[in-house]
Amino acid sequence: MDKAQQNKLRYGVASEARNIADYESVVSEFRARLKRVSSHGPQKAIAKHRERGKLLARERIDLLIDPQTPFLELSAFAAFDQYDNAFPSAGIVTGIGLVKRRECLVVANDATVKGGTYIRETIKKHVRAQEIALKNHLPCIYLVDSGGIFLPEQAHVFPDRFDFGRVFYNQARLSAASIPQLAVVMGSCTAGGAYVPAMCDETIIVEGQGTIFIGGPPLVKAATGEEVTAEELGGAMVHTSVSGVADHLAKDDTHAIEICREIVDTLPMATKRGIELKDAVEPEHSSSEIYRYLSTDLKKPIDVRAIMAHLVDSSNFQEFKANYGMTLVTGFAHIKGIPVGILGNQSFLTAESARKGAHFIELCNQRQVPLLFLQNITGFVVGKKYEHEGIARDGAKLIHAVANSVVPKITLVIGGSFGAGNYAMAGRAYEPDFLFMWPHSRIAVMGGEQASGVLQTIGQNGGSNSLVDQFEHESSAYYSSSRLWDDAIIDPADTRDILALAFTVTLNQSIQKPHYGVFRM
Repeated sequence: MDKAQQNKLRYGVASEARNIADYESVVSEFRARLKRVSSHGPQKAIAKHRERGKLLARERIDLLIDPQTPFLELSAFAAFDQYDNAFPSAGIVTGIGLVKRRECLVVANDATVKGGTYIRETIKKHVRAQEIALKNHLPCIYLVDSGGIFLPEQAHVFPDRFDFGRVFYNQARLSAASIPQLAVVMGSCTAGGAYVPAMCDETIIVEGQGTIFIGGPPLVKAATGEEVTAEELGGAMVHTSVSGVADHLAKDDTHAIEICREIVDTLPMATKRGIELKDAVEPEHSSSEIYRYLSTDLKKPIDVRAIMAHLVDSSNFQEFKANYGMTLVTGFAHIKGIPVGILGNQSFLTAESARKGAHFIELCNQRQVPLLFLQNITGFVVGKKYEHEGIARDGAKLIHAVANSVVPKITLVIGGSFGAGNYAMAGRAYEPDFLFMWPHSRIAVMGGEQASGVLQTIGQNGGSNSLVDQFEHESSAYYSSSRLWDDAIIDPADTRDILALAFTVTLNQSIQKPHYGVFRM
């Protein structure tokens, strides 16, 4: 029997999933929504922006990164279906791209969205980008064009630990870690936002457009009675020739980006962690064929081995403990030459699969192999028999291993992510380096029907239909991404490329010696 025939038998369950045409409708909706959130602010604001001779945020990024290289945009759906959709992408664009062949983290304010002001999701998105930069030693480039805090939301964005002040705290920590930071001031830097360029290593400012001041002209007049224009108070000439707050004077956006690229070219190249890479070999299946194995009905199983066959080099997966704990598939593979250890759900987690997962994570940590979690999980198995056997104890072993893992880990939600299964499979609380979701995937404490049933069983009025509808709405990938519970919703057909880029970024990290706490035996 040849390999193609073996695969056909092995992945036969996939015939029950929706076919390619069905899933393409899901992807079509995803692309339409992505286009909507990526279209910047209202047309009137865009026209005004262009009249000033300014480029849009994503146009600036296109000029900044190396030609014909990918840009991994993060959290494009931030604030989606919130605030009457007045803040597409939360008014900020973040992502990772190559600038002069160097991986850089880019943060670009979108001044066409409420003047580039910050709501809760904007701050969360900015801070998350800085966390990625800090962990992966990525130079940060801030394309600044912001009016600071969106004042009507000040109570939600100003005083708390991860509110607006965290941006500047992170800048200080990045600087202390010798991670370069560059600011390109292409518009307003007002109030607290003035510290973004002031705390960078080098700052470029656009003449006639860029301004930096702690208090703008209205505040100055109210506080001191002094009348002064924005340009006189904190324009490009002031800061490059008088205050010294900025270092380079640019005549327009394009010139500013040229200067920025020249500066990046002087930065040291990142030193990648020593790891044995292989030549990349394409999978045996085309990327779009992955749709065959997916269904929007999460009650239908997903053959995780079929998914792996579309993601890994040569569709070659060296399985670990294939005949034990079979509700969790574990093993070694390569993605574009990078070695990875993969854990993929084939059903709920049992005691055996939890022990198997913990064992496998220990192996990957000892061998310094990064981890990929493929989540499609209803949770841990429940029932009197399993509680008596100590399922909580064995589940705790897996959670210990995940929480204390020292190698990079990336989580991809390919179906459902429910209950404690989300935690055990490296959900957001377990700080994966990146967490991605597919458009049809869902995340919640449990399914809506189960939640309604639980409440009815304990004698509470669950409002069966309304609760099911609530869970249906709140568990969608778009609801999650709007609140930054993930780093991006991605097209399944693009997953291999995105995972390879993300794992390449994590090779900038150094790996500590693994250590664990007490495993209850």
